[in-house]
Amino acid sequence: MQDLKDTIDLKRLPRHIAIIMDGNGRWAKEQGQDRLFGHYHGVESVRNIVEGCAELGIEYLTLYAFSTENWERPEKEVSGLMDLLVDTIRKEVDTLNKNNIRLHVIGNLDMLPPFAKSEMQEALEMTSHNTGMNLVMALSYSSRWELVNAVKNIALDAQAGKLDANNITSDTLENYLCTRNIPDPELMIRTSGDFRVSNFLLYQLAYTELYFTETRWPDFRKKNLYEAILDFQGRERRFGKISEQVNKGQHIG
Repeated sequence: MQDLKDTIDLKRLPRHIAIIMDGNGRWAKEQGQDRLFGHYHGVESVRNIVEGCAELGIEYLTLYAFSTENWERPEKEVSGLMDLLVDTIRKEVDTLNKNNIRLHVIGNLDMLPPFAKSEMQEALEMTSHNTGMNLVMALSYSSRWELVNAVKNIALDAQAGKLDANNITSDTLENYLCTRNIPDPELMIRTSGDFRVSNFLLYQLAYTELYFTETRWPDFRKKNLYEAILDFQGRERRFGKISEQVNKGQHIG
């Protein structure tokens, strides 16, 4: 694995990696266990990948932890996921602080049960002074919800005279998104073999390189992360331009 890591060009790292952590339930089923068994084992993958990104010097890591659609799953699974979330936060805050990692959360936190929301707010405050990697948890998050919420707030501010509708630009919209002040991902990884983005950062992924792997999330480790980054570094990012233009001055990141 070290040989694989050594082949990564540290000058061409993606500034921001986003991950759809898929396959916990299927992994558990393959083990003859219930879905929560997979989610519990997925936490170890989170620890491993957060550590791997921090070691490389990745600035932002966004993990799709729980979507608004996930609230429709069986009550037992949802309740277990909330308990797992709170337990994990309590255990990991000291580690985040030790490694100078700042926690952020994007999503509709009003949907969280009070005990989970309180625990999350406390963790945000306890890591707010950290200046290293930014760990962004997409929790109770839906990109369509985010966009509707942004449009609603833009309309309200325009109605109140705070905005001139004729001067609204893409920069205006971005300032109303959950991810304001967070750069768009350069690389998005989805585990477990599905080829879709599942209502995740739809606006922000406009020019993101997409990487799909059959590996279930509980089995995803640093080696898999390195492979995804190397694949990313082998691509040419043109942003609508042609190769000749890119080669004159554009670079990855």
